[in-house]
Amino acid sequence: MSEFKATFLGTGTSQGIPVIACNCDVCLSQDLKDKRLRTSLMLTIDGKNIVIDTGPDFRQQMLREGVQNLEAVLYTHEHKDHIAGMDDVRAFNYRTQSPMEIYASDLVEIGLKKEFHYVFGDFKYPGIPQVNLNKIGDEPFTVIGEKVIPINVLHYKLPVKAFRIRDFSYVTDANYIAEEEMEKLKGSKYLVINALRKTEHISHFTLDQALEIIEKIGPKKAYLTHLSHLMGKHEDVVKELPANVEVAFDGLAIDLNEV
Repeated sequence: MSEFKATFLGTGTSQGIPVIACNCDVCLSQDLKDKRLRTSLMLTIDGKNIVIDTGPDFRQQMLREGVQNLEAVLYTHEHKDHIAGMDDVRAFNYRTQSPMEIYASDLVEIGLKKEFHYVFGDFKYPGIPQVNLNKIGDEPFTVIGEKVIPINVLHYKLPVKAFRIRDFSYVTDANYIAEEEMEKLKGSKYLVINALRKTEHISHFTLDQALEIIEKIGPKKAYLTHLSHLMGKHEDVVKELPANVEVAFDGLAIDLNEV
């Protein structure tokens, strides 16, 4: 059986946990599972790595996990906490002497070119990141030989891409999934979905809303990510969940062949 693994690089919302200058119980917690970098995930397939989103903590995440090779980056959307670390793909450029393959929608392309204008300009300053931008839309595409199904979700009014590879699906920064898009998620054995907090939010699923989506899709295993400090302590939240649902934490690695 081929290697198929997911590693949670970060599981926190845009502020991370602890939040700067916050003295709440979660931010002061000494439990390492309550320390959350900005949300990102890495898939490892037969020794090749795909990262979903390069947030502000991308460098730290790569160092923590000891990542030696990275073949591609998929972007869900253009918000700062999901693209800010793209400059650090240049470390992999130096190692491979080749550009990084990145996959982005039209809107994400605009955001990347605004944030990293020097990467995409006509003048290439020595040492800047080298990237090969692959445009994605609604049709499936292939990355390192794997079929990737893009799924359209909404982050309030902002279009966001969720992704499905084999029986693994990843949904972050969403508070609405249309029925036709939900169908693309059904049959997933593993589902990762954002759950910001317990109370209503304008652009993220709450805990109850995420659990409703999980019940509709019916995965054998689901993981909650993109949590804020308002969700509560990790050890308390896990006690409230169904048997097939877990709260993800930074550094958690799961074998996607197990179920």
